[in-house]
Amino acid sequence: MWYYDSKVIKTPKTMVISGITHPAAIFRNSDTLATLGIKPYREVVSDSRYYTNGSYSVDTSGAEVVGTYAGVAKDLASLRAAMLEKTENYAAALHADIDWYWIRASKGGTAVPSNIASYATALYSEHETKKTQIAALNTIAKIIEYESRAYTETRKQEVYNEDGSFKEYHASNTYTRALKINMCEHFSVHPDKTDAGQVSLTAD
Repeated sequence: MWYYDSKVIKTPKTMVISGITHPAAIFRNSDTLATLGIKPYREVVSDSRYYTNGSYSVDTSGAEVVGTYAGVAKDLASLRAAMLEKTENYAAALHADIDWYWIRASKGGTAVPSNIASYATALYSEHETKKTQIAALNTIAKIIEYESRAYTETRKQEVYNEDGSFKEYHASNTYTRALKINMCEHFSVHPDKTDAGQVSLTAD
């Protein structure tokens, strides 16, 4: 986008400047635009998950014009309610994935494996903890941090075949990467679905 004469130009178009008509093709030439006083335009808005757009201001002092909408924080209670619903749905999906163990056992089949039973107990406990944690989030900053908590993951180095397909994990080489994790959906891992490539996952 561009900015000229206090107006935002969203798409290239014919321009009449000082009585001279310029074709839309001028927007492909940054030098011509600069000569005519048409500046590139960038718009800054806050994260719509947490803010609505407030007052608008524009800074034309630089080579690029920047239009900024002030962020107005959304209602904290509504945000917390949405987070509780999110973690409730996520926990329910995890439980639904293992409910068949109890159904099978109730019909005289194999008993629920101890590691699955322990996993189910952990899910219930973690869900209750998350509800308490979410209820205590009393600022927009705390809510944002909870939904994007910084973690560092250490992983085994992947080894690939000549055709680019995965072969195996290296016996000793590892690497780290930074992650942002939504704590509303961060629960214990199913014992049968552990990540063989993950060495550790640590909150920063």
